Amino acid sequence: MNTVSANSNLELIHFVRDALRTLGVTSRLTFNADKTKANLFATLGEGKPAGVILSGHTDTVPWDGQDWTVDPLSAAVQDGRLYGRGSADMKSFIALALANAQAFLDSAAPFAIHFAFSYDEEVGCFGVRELIADLRDAGIRPLACIIGEPTGMVPAIAHKGVYRYRCCVRGKEAHSSLTPQSVNAIEMAARLIGKIRDMAEGFEDNEPRYEGFDVPFSTASVGQFHGGIADNVVPRDAEFRYEFRDLPTADVRAMQQAVLDQARALEPGMQRVAPDAGFRFETICEIPSFLGSVDDPVTRLAQRLSGEKGTTLVAFGTEAGLFKNAGIPTVVCGPGHIAQAHQPDEYASLDQLARCEAFMRGLAASRAIA
Repeated sequence: MNTVSANSNLELIHFVRDALRTLGVTSRLTFNADKTKANLFATLGEGKPAGVILSGHTDTVPWDGQDWTVDPLSAAVQDGRLYGRGSADMKSFIALALANAQAFLDSAAPFAIHFAFSYDEEVGCFGVRELIADLRDAGIRPLACIIGEPTGMVPAIAHKGVYRYRCCVRGKEAHSSLTPQSVNAIEMAARLIGKIRDMAEGFEDNEPRYEGFDVPFSTASVGQFHGGIADNVVPRDAEFRYEFRDLPTADVRAMQQAVLDQARALEPGMQRVAPDAGFRFETICEIPSFLGSVDDPVTRLAQRLSGEKGTTLVAFGTEAGLFKNAGIPTVVCGPGHIAQAHQPDEYASLDQLARCEAFMRGLAASRAIA
């Protein structure tokens, strides 16, 4: 099923809903504004005091322009690997959870299992916010959450946040021979970009290290820039996009505020020439960092079920911070490796899938979370 973020995910959601319905399980769906996408939440073991969430996102990144040797939607099995878009990130986890639905229903565990499958994780973790809000409104209070992102089945207890913004700069156009009568939007944008670069260098030079991350400090970068219409026209408009990837111990709000303060400091000079000149900011996405603990019962549960004595940190963002901020202890643990995700010929090894299958069966056989 093609559930690239730009498309509807309803075919997959309805497939899961209908499969669960045949087992007597009712699903809660929460939709986006135009009803083209949905989250699914279902409880297997209704009536038990509380449950453990198995969480996964249903959307994938696209494969346009990538050089695949297999059909990205084929789920081809070759040479001990399952190939296809989403095989690593992260439909394999969802499929294995669904395949074990009957085992969860038959389980004598004193807790229920919840399925929580979201939309639009890849473009900003938008869907899961609606799902979590629905749980809160319905008074559903899960005990813990396991997010099946690709960690090689090693429990991950931390990741950085991802905060992206768009800055639109309005200046005043003029013939390039009359620059004193203009406000150059590109040049004003460049000054703000310079501030962001200075911040990035400051993080690298001065921020306390958080060992275990590939890059053990927060980062800032500019990813896109657009502006100008001709060489001899002072540009009125410019736009750029930038991001912060903050350590779990960093203050990302202070980072963004520093950019806003610099913009406000530049505006008086711009507005002396053109009163309507200035900066406008839009939030693209805010994915909070995640910091769990080796002492959390759900972490110890994931270690026991995965057979891993240690834990890891991951560089990529997940929905974990949102679940934890909702008061749900969370760990990230799933099959496959992020190095294979988003790539041509994305795959998860059959060995990883077998480990996840054992994880699911162990969860069904558990008698306690800790």
